[in-house]
Amino acid sequence: MTSRAIRLILAAVVAVAVCCVGALFGLTGAATACMPLTSASGSTAPVDRYDSEQAGHVATIVMVAAGRSVPVRGMVIAVATAIQESGLRNLGHQRPANDHDSLGLFQQRPSQGWGTPEQIMDPAHAAGRFFDKLLRVAGWEQLPLTQAAQAVQVSAYPDAYAKWEPDAAALVAAALAVAGIAAPGAFAGCVSAGGWVKPVDAPLVSGFRTGSRPGHDGVDLGAARATPIRAASSGTVIKVRCNAFNADGSPRSCDIDGDLSTPGCGWYAEILHADRTVTRYCHMLRRPTVDLGEQVFAGQVIGLVGTSGHSSGPHLHLQTHLAHPAVEANAVDPVVFFAGRGVDLT
Repeated sequence: MTSRAIRLILAAVVAVAVCCVGALFGLTGAATACMPLTSASGSTAPVDRYDSEQAGHVATIVMVAAGRSVPVRGMVIAVATAIQESGLRNLGHQRPANDHDSLGLFQQRPSQGWGTPEQIMDPAHAAGRFFDKLLRVAGWEQLPLTQAAQAVQVSAYPDAYAKWEPDAAALVAAALAVAGIAAPGAFAGCVSAGGWVKPVDAPLVSGFRTGSRPGHDGVDLGAARATPIRAASSGTVIKVRCNAFNADGSPRSCDIDGDLSTPGCGWYAEILHADRTVTRYCHMLRRPTVDLGEQVFAGQVIGLVGTSGHSSGPHLHLQTHLAHPAVEANAVDPVVFFAGRGVDLT
C-alpha cells in the first residue's frame, strides 16, 4: 500500500464513524460490528478533532518511523511535537507571525542545518530529520515526552509538548490501525472505532453495585488464571501497586493467592485515557507487566489474571471512573461505560 493510499484511508477513518477497526495492531480477519465511540458526556475521541490534512501528516510520520523501526513511543513523541509546533499543518513562512525561518510540520529552520526550505517542506523529510536527532538522544525512550521532544527541538517553551501526549497516542493508534502495523502486544479481537477493547475474553460473573454487593465498584470477568489482561484503550499507566492486607491491617504479599478475608485489590494497575477517564484492573497474578508512566495501547498486555487480594478465585475485577483520581464517587458501571465506547462486556 502506498503512503498516499494510507493517508487517504486514515483521513476516511477520522472523518467517518466506522464501526470497527479490524486491522489495529496487526489484526487480520473479518471485523465484528462495534458501536461508535462516545464518552459518557457525549464528546468524541481526540482523533475526531483532527481533519484529513492533519491525519495525513500523522500517517506520514508513522510510516517514516516504521520504515526506520522507530518504536511506537517515538511516533507518539514526534506527533505530539508536530501538534505543538504547527498544529499538524505543513506551514510555510509565516512572515510577521514568525520571527525565525521556521518551516513545516516541526518548524525546522534551514539556518540551523535541518535542510533546505524545499526539503523541510516535505513532511517525510522533516519527520526523518526529527527521528535522526531523537534517536541520538541517550535514553530517549525512558524520558518524559516533553524532555525527549525538547532535546530535539530546543524550544523556547520546553514544557509545551506534554499536554499533547493523549491526542498523539490516539492519532498514532489510528494510523497504526489503518497501516496494519503491529504495535506491542498484538491483539486478536475487535477494536472499536475509538480504540477500545474488552480486557479479557471472559463472561461477566458479577455486576456493578448489585443488591447483594452494593459496595462492588466494578464488575468481575471470570477469566482463568494467567489469562492475559489487555489495556482497554491507549493511555498512560498511572498506578502499579500491591494493595492487600492481613486481618490485623498489616500489609500482605500480593504474590500469593488472596481470599475473602483479605482486604484490598491485590496487584493492580490504573490507566489514564485520552478522555481523562480511568480504568482499573485488579487481582493480578503477579506484578503488572507495565511500569508507572508507561504509554500503552489498546490490546497491549498489561498483566495476568490472578486471585490476589480480596478474591475467592481467579478473575479480573474491572473498574471504570469518569475522572482522575479514581475514587468511589466517580466510579460508573463498566458495562455501560464500555457499551458507550463500542465494546460489549456481557
